[in-house]
Amino acid sequence: MTQAASTQPVLPAALADALCFDARGLIPAIAQQHDSGEILMMAWMNAEAIAETLASGRVCYFSRSRNGLWRKGETSGQVQMLKEMRLDCDGDTLLLLVDQAGVACHTGRRNCFFRAMREGALVEIDAPLIAPEALYGAPDEASLHGCHASHG
Repeated sequence: MTQAASTQPVLPAALADALCFDARGLIPAIAQQHDSGEILMMAWMNAEAIAETLASGRVCYFSRSRNGLWRKGETSGQVQMLKEMRLDCDGDTLLLLVDQAGVACHTGRRNCFFRAMREGALVEIDAPLIAPEALYGAPDEASLHGCHASHG
């Protein structure tokens, strides 16, 4: 009797050997717009999310709050397509060069880095381009994507 082949993507051996996951099996991933260099967001990935991202070309993260895979744009439509995946020198951080469709931040901003320390105060330097409710439906759903609640 032959066993069915697994349809779950697998990490290439060279990559698996080079990655240094934390104790939870996670690694930070920074998403950067491939053509402009804009830093869009930071999220977490596990081996399964990395393998799926490499296999599909669509970025998939690991949501700590939901304890499962989070396919960027699955509820908002604001997907990230992978152009290139890079590792830092220690193998403990990923840089994802992506093509971001629409906004990357759950707040409706282009990127998640919209607050800056200026003259001793934390100020918002970018306004939302789209209301979070338009991305996620009800305000409660939008809060699921928030930093304090989950931030994937």
